[in-house]
Amino acid sequence: MNRMGSMMEGGNARWISAGARAALICGIWGVCNCTVGCEGREARDQAAEAPAASATLPPDAASTMGELLDPNAAPATLRVTLPTATSGVLPAESSAGALGCTGKNVSPGVEWQGAPAGTKSFAVIMNDPDAPTGVGFFHWTVFDIPASASGLSAGSSPKSLPAGSIEGYTDYGAPSYGGPCPPPGRAHRYIVSVYAVDVPKLGVPASSTGALLRFLLRDHTLALGHAVATFGRDETRGQ
Repeated sequence: MNRMGSMMEGGNARWISAGARAALICGIWGVCNCTVGCEGREARDQAAEAPAASATLPPDAASTMGELLDPNAAPATLRVTLPTATSGVLPAESSAGALGCTGKNVSPGVEWQGAPAGTKSFAVIMNDPDAPTGVGFFHWTVFDIPASASGLSAGSSPKSLPAGSIEGYTDYGAPSYGGPCPPPGRAHRYIVSVYAVDVPKLGVPASSTGALLRFLLRDHTLALGHAVATFGRDETRGQ
């Protein structure tokens, strides 16, 4: 019986951790990767005994994670502004009229410039990376916006969007704008991303989610841009 066989007892394998298993293989056959066994026995022991990574991110790491929610690698050359966000703060009327908030759910104005040649449509996604969900919260998704458009007027959702535009599902479970309603306390960031798209129609229905749109946009975005506004509420006012 070889040394690997000595890990068997009565035909039943004893489970060992991935780190310990890698260290064992490294020690027996010399098959080592760059993180386990490359620097000698001490490095192998450290890899085998290292505790599992904590699932709790420190505040700074959590903030950074929010910035990485959209992996689109297109150049960020669009200039995006939010004319109704005074001093970078969304107006109270743009907040939700549910979940303890008493806003009017008026979609914010969004404007953009600098679309590259070949742009055939636009898409807009509004996401809260600070929502306590682990994956953010989609508040607004609009796609198949005609290439002739240079913005969305305040209150355009759901009935006054440019002709042909489609609103996808938000995390409220409806295909229209859903305003912010963060937990009382620290204000949340609301990232509005605009995408210059190389096809006139993405070919997906209004039931499409924000995650699906981001996935599809990876292969169809010529350029993009972002604008960030904040919104918060306190314990007494609700918003």
